[in-house]
This record gives sequence, C-alpha cells and structure tokens, in this order.
Amino acid sequence: MEIMPAPHVLREYALLADGRRGALIGPNGDIAWLCFPGWSDPAVLAALMGGEGTYEVTPQGRFVWGGRYEPGSLIWRSRWITEGGIVESREALAFPGDAERAVLLRRVKPIRGSARLDVVCAMGADYGRDRATHLEHDDGIWRGRIGQHEFSLAGAADAQPDDRGALRSVLTLEPGESHDLVLCLGGDAAQVSPDAAWVATAAAWRERVPRPVANIGRRDAWHARAVLRGLTVPGGGMVAAATMSLPERADAGRAYDYRYAWVRDQAMAGQAAARAGAEDLLDDAARFLTARLLSDGAHLAPAYTVDGGPVPDQSSLGLPGYPGGADIVGNHANAQFQLDAFGESLLCLVAADEHGCLDADGWRAAQIAADAIAQRRGEADAGIWELSPDHWTHSRLICAAGLRRAAGRPDAGEQAGSWLTLAEQLMSDASAGLAPDGHWQRSVQDTRVDGALLFATLRGATPPDDPRALATLRTIESDLCEEFFCYRFRPDGRPLGEAEGAFLLCGFAMALCLDAVGRHVEAAHWFERNRSACGTPGLLSEEYDVAQRQLRGNLPQAFVHALLLECAATLSGVDIEHDRKDNP
Repeated sequence: MEIMPAPHVLREYALLADGRRGALIGPNGDIAWLCFPGWSDPAVLAALMGGEGTYEVTPQGRFVWGGRYEPGSLIWRSRWITEGGIVESREALAFPGDAERAVLLRRVKPIRGSARLDVVCAMGADYGRDRATHLEHDDGIWRGRIGQHEFSLAGAADAQPDDRGALRSVLTLEPGESHDLVLCLGGDAAQVSPDAAWVATAAAWRERVPRPVANIGRRDAWHARAVLRGLTVPGGGMVAAATMSLPERADAGRAYDYRYAWVRDQAMAGQAAARAGAEDLLDDAARFLTARLLSDGAHLAPAYTVDGGPVPDQSSLGLPGYPGGADIVGNHANAQFQLDAFGESLLCLVAADEHGCLDADGWRAAQIAADAIAQRRGEADAGIWELSPDHWTHSRLICAAGLRRAAGRPDAGEQAGSWLTLAEQLMSDASAGLAPDGHWQRSVQDTRVDGALLFATLRGATPPDDPRALATLRTIESDLCEEFFCYRFRPDGRPLGEAEGAFLLCGFAMALCLDAVGRHVEAAHWFERNRSACGTPGLLSEEYDVAQRQLRGNLPQAFVHALLLECAATLSGVDIEHDRKDNP
C-alpha cells in the first residue's frame, strides 16, 4: 500500500518549528518533512523529498482546505470543510524544543457536525531509507525505533501496522469532542500531558514573540518574527531555511541544502531585529557571530551548522527529490571565501553594541572582522550569490559600510582612524566598478547591475542621495524590476522571470531604498507587493515566480522574513528607543 503522499506546491505548506527542528505540513494534514534530532540531521519524515515517511491526519471523503497561524506563533490550525461539516486540527511542535526530544502535538476537533479522519504514521530513519522497526503496543501507546532513535505515538490505540511499518487508524469524532495525538521522538509519549504541553507551548510563544510596534504590515511582521524565532536555536545559530534541495527553477540544477546557519543571513536577521526592537534575535545573532569569529578569525566560513560545526560537502542521497529539484545534502559554500560576510558581521555586531547587548568578546570579534577585511580585501571572493570568484563590488561596499559604522562607536578608540582609512580604500576599489553613467556595476569585469547593490545605501556605504546610489537605484529599477518585483541580475539574454524567479530579498530592499530617498508611496507599493508573495500560511521562499504565482526555493527563507520585519518597522517610522520607553 502506498504510504508516500504526493507533494504539494510550496505555497500550501505550513511550518511547525520549536527552534531545534522544523516540520512542513501540507493541506491534507500530511507532515511531509521533519529532521531529527536537529535541523541538518537526517529526516525521519521525508515524503517531501520522495523518501518514505509521513504523518497524516486527513478527513475522509471530499473536503476543501484552509488554515491559519495563531498570532505571534508557529501553532498552526488546519481547517477542512467536508461534505458533512467543519473540522480543525491544531498542530505544533512543543515549544521551546528540547535538544534530544521532539514532541508533535495534534488536537483534532469537529467545529460543525461529526468528523471521520484517517491517521497514518509512517516513520523512517535516514531520509526514509530505513523503515520503523520494533513496533509494539502497550497500554494505549505504540512504540518503535527509527535507526538509533525511539519514537512513540499516543492517541491511536486502535492503529494497525501494515507490512511496511506504517501505523494506520481511523478517528471518529462527534460534535463537541476533541482528540489528542502525541508523537514523541527520543522519548516516551506516556510522559507527555497534552493539556500541559499545549498550555506551555502557547505561553512560550507569547513570551518570546511579543506584538511588534510596527503599524504597517503588523500581522505579517509579527509572523515574520515568529518564523525567525522558530528557525533559531536557543542562544545560537539560525538556519537559512528549514528544507533542502527545493528547486529555484525546475530542472535547472539550482537546488541546495539550506539547513545551515549562513553568516550573512544571520547578520542580516540581526540587523533587522535591531531595527524592529527584537533584541532576543539580535542577541542570538551577535552571540553566534562572535563565537565564529573568535574561533575562525580571517578564515571564517560562509556557513556552519547551527551549533558551529562544519557544513558537510555536497552529496546525493539517492532519492527522487521534490519534483524539479534534487536530493543534495551538504553545501558547496563550505569551501568558499565570501568577503561580504565580514562586513555584514561588523554591521550586526555594531547594531548589538548600539542596543547595549554586546559584551567584550563581541567587540573583540568586531575587531577580528575588521582585521580580516584588511587582510583579505584584495582577494577575489564568491560574493553574496556564491558565484565564481571575482572582486565583487557589493562585497567591498558592505565591508566599507561595516567599518564606518564600527569606527563611530566609542570603543573604537585609536582604531577608528585606520578603519575609516580602510573603508575609503574599499570605496576606491569599488569605484573601479562604476559604469559610465555613474551606477555601481557588479565588478570591473561584469558590467551588469545587481540587486544586491541596493544594500550599499541601506547599510551606509553611501548616503541615500549620493549620485552613485541614485544612479544605481535608477538602473536597477529600469533593468531588473517588473510589477514591483526585483530580480537579482540578468543571467543571460532571456526576459526577466524566464531564467529565475523574482528575488524577494531584493524586493524588500527596493522598498527600503525608495523610502530612504523620500519616495514613500512607492516604497509602500513595493512592500505590499512582496509581502503578498506567499500562500495561505504566509511563508516566503527565496524566489517568487511572478507569472505562475508560485514560491521557488527552500522554505521558509529566513533572510526574506528578516527583511519583511525590517521593512515593516522602517516604513512605520518606528523609533525603537522611544517606543521601548512608552511600552516597557
């Protein structure tokens, strides 16, 4: 019997996360992706990638689907209108997560009429390549093993195992009834009280994700902050995305494993958090960057596991992969040099210092980042888009911005002068990449314009009214933008949208740049257009296929949600210090 459900389009998946790991749940109540025990460990529910492993609670018969997140949390409510009524399932990973144990909570309740649902729990170790073993039933709880890990399921006492190790049950509920299912990995479901777990999870989300002070896009800003919180391990790294190898463009060979902490992405999230007053996320980012810089110095890697370990080399799993994608685990960025990561780190650490949450080790890390820029600024690097090495203009401008911000801090002392001199040298290097009309181009060798160059102005390499910044903004608008969406660059002669999707990070950067030069109405248009590039769960991926209105790439993409949060705060004109005093 088939136990691997067909995949859905990405806009239909919701994310459950507890900081330690994340699960993707589809419109049929099918949890198709979950890695355990941590983000980059092998999946135990791998149907998303074509492996065995799914956990489904699905109404029988015909139904239509909807759902929503409880505000400021990653507690999801699946909602189905059936031919006989309405039924909801409240879904969550118990939050905050435990490093060695994961608890998936599901509470099913008919809203109108009775409900009849199929329950399937098919676990598989190592991306579903090893089926569950040692299945036993005792006192209403099913227990088994997936590889070296134990698992248990409560709430499906009448389930029957099939010949492939899947537990199958039928759940019948009358009006007014509710039913709890508890799936426990690395522990025993008998020790979990559903009522207590739900209360604790809801309370933890309320405590860790307060309502934002932004008044533009408040609900989405609140949701973005919850997504970032869910993707960040306690006191440490933030994964770039919860998934791996989802295609940016079907069969184009661009499908990567993003279940790691990128230095740049973490720094961008920290800067957005600083702007929005999310000091917990800022503190986590600064702590992670500090540890990596103190450990690796000028040899800082572009990405790490969330606990600071090395990212494995790329390899194939031998799975079908998501349609149009691949089955790649690991990431080739582990061997790259990305100069801009030092500049982004500086910007984040300085933001933490400005908010009073940078300790002595953090400032020492900032000094290490500045020294690394001085040491390595002459080297070609892979840049923000992780391409073949070049002297990318964006990398040099971001480093100049970081040095200038650092030089303005009281602790800079005598180093301030040398950092400002180094910043001017980097600006001079970047000026070799100015086009005849005065806009920044990608590099001396690559005369195209690039959406990433918007960040030069946003982070302070130049003021917004600098002629080079204005010329770059005009050129990006004319060459890379359509319908209030922005693309990274033109990879070839094809029309925009045919080579790859619109890049949502650049779309939010456009909104911020337009706001900075006083074009506030246009900035609001850009913000609204880009934050709408999602499905029912409100999750954003790296790219958006404008013509097909589809998400492309891994989901959810952390730095896109970070820029949404930053946009909401900036366009709202939020004065964080003022609002903190008025709203303690």
